[in-house]
Amino acid sequence: MARDTKKTALEPDEARALIASLDKRRFLDELNRLTQTFASDPGNPGSYACKDCVRCANCMFCEGCEACYASTHCIRCELCNNCSHCVDSKSLHGCAYCVSSENCTTSAYVVFSRNLSDCTYCFGCVGLSKKDFHILNVGFSRQEYFELTAKLKKELGVKG
Repeated sequence: MARDTKKTALEPDEARALIASLDKRRFLDELNRLTQTFASDPGNPGSYACKDCVRCANCMFCEGCEACYASTHCIRCELCNNCSHCVDSKSLHGCAYCVSSENCTTSAYVVFSRNLSDCTYCFGCVGLSKKDFHILNVGFSRQEYFELTAKLKKELGVKG
């Protein structure tokens, strides 16, 4: 969609007409331009008190995050949505207090875990759903869990 050198925005009807006339080549060129523009814009729209974050939206009090949405108090997270107090995690949704975890949904207090759903207090777990107090996918009592994870955190140098 050729624009003049002043880069003025097109009116909605004008943009629709241009899009309707695109062939494959021009469509892919425009998609590539949009992708590059998005990737190069480090802005954080709707965010408040975020430090060193890029492409985050509607986040608060986060630090060093990338492409997160509606998250708060997260540190060095990437692609996390509606999360709170997570650290060094990626692709979380609706999670809280997760550390070094990835692809988890509506889980809390998970550490070194992957692909969890609706879990709490899991340490080094993968692929669990609706589980609590598990270490390496093995269930423990609440007391055993905290005793063992305290030892493991010390061994692994994990804070918290």
